[in-house]
Amino acid sequence: MNSEPSKIEFHPRTHRFAVIVMGCTFLLLLAGALVTSTGSSLSVPDWPLSYGTLFPHMTGGVIFEHGHRMIAGTVSLLMLGLAITLQRVESRKWVKTLAWTAMGAVILQAVLGGVTVLYHLPTPVSVGHAGLAQIFFCLVTTLAVVTSKSWITETPGRLTSSKPFLPKLAAVTVGVIYVQILIGALTRHSGAGLAMPDFPPAFVPSEWSPLVLIHFCHRVGALVVTGLVSFLVYRVNTVAAGEESLTRPAIAAGFLLWLQLFLGMMIIVTEKAVIPTSVHVITGAALLASTLILTLRCFQLFRKEDLRQRI
Repeated sequence: MNSEPSKIEFHPRTHRFAVIVMGCTFLLLLAGALVTSTGSSLSVPDWPLSYGTLFPHMTGGVIFEHGHRMIAGTVSLLMLGLAITLQRVESRKWVKTLAWTAMGAVILQAVLGGVTVLYHLPTPVSVGHAGLAQIFFCLVTTLAVVTSKSWITETPGRLTSSKPFLPKLAAVTVGVIYVQILIGALTRHSGAGLAMPDFPPAFVPSEWSPLVLIHFCHRVGALVVTGLVSFLVYRVNTVAAGEESLTRPAIAAGFLLWLQLFLGMMIIVTEKAVIPTSVHVITGAALLASTLILTLRCFQLFRKEDLRQRI
């Protein structure tokens, strides 16, 4: 990605702006999670206005639903500002393209949010809305990383490795986590969250139904993610020990993984209480972002010839 090192300049204000957009997007994910967890998704029945106004009476579920819309609007404006700023100061064409792609994603996300309300929460659209939110978060996270001073001043291909092939392993882990998040969104929006009401005694259900199958797939996915993230963290700390740009996101991913597993258990134990259910959503997003950052750093730091090696 860092193909034009001689032309790249570090713009601290632009980087801080990107970090702010990333942080606000994380808050937006939390706001969206609270809307679903509190059952407030249809507390405002119209869109794009709320009860025909820009600012309705904030009471009950309207606080969560309209509050979510307000944060979404703020993030959209911030993203537009970031895209315009990068268009003016950034020399890397792919970064500019990435910024405008993120702008398109947030616009589409707003439309999907409106469709979910107007058509009374169709599961496929709700899942798509959740999945696109994670993609947008990944896009702004990438912008925050590639506009940082450490990224711009780093020497590409500085590290070498034999096995394992860390960039590929990290990228696969990101993909699997994203699929698991989609399955989690399907579990959440289809009403399958308590289809298997015990944990962990009966991991394999005695009776099957579509909702039980969805929930079971989410549990199996959790096992797969646990194995991949644990292996990735182990290999980073053995192959690239002392390389903080790799070990820090790896350690963060390991911590977030176990927090996520604990929250998943608490959702069952508390029968989908608002706090563990909502935090479970944003912890999944944080886990995805930490492994994405690790992946970006791996592809930047390892030599091109290493990228052809197998795991």
